[in-house]
Amino acid sequence: MPRTTRTITFSLPPEMADRVNEVIKQQGRSRSEFLREAVLRHMEECEWRQLLQYGEARARAKGIGPEDVADLIDEYRAEVGSSRI
Repeated sequence: MPRTTRTITFSLPPEMADRVNEVIKQQGRSRSEFLREAVLRHMEECEWRQLLQYGEARARAKGIGPEDVADLIDEYRAEVGSSRI
């Protein structure tokens, strides 16, 4: 059966490694599980940052400012007929 994971080796400063070990001990998790989640969260945060930058650039190009957001949300809610958005 082929492996479903790849092993990646990296180093941490001793203080950071100690903190990681403390957290995984407190949470009862494996180091791999903890670091997989940390890497995934970081990648998702980077994707959100890119999306936000894209949206801000598009809004600026269309002349939409922060003061316009509430009105745009109200318009959208009126179009879809929902006030829970």
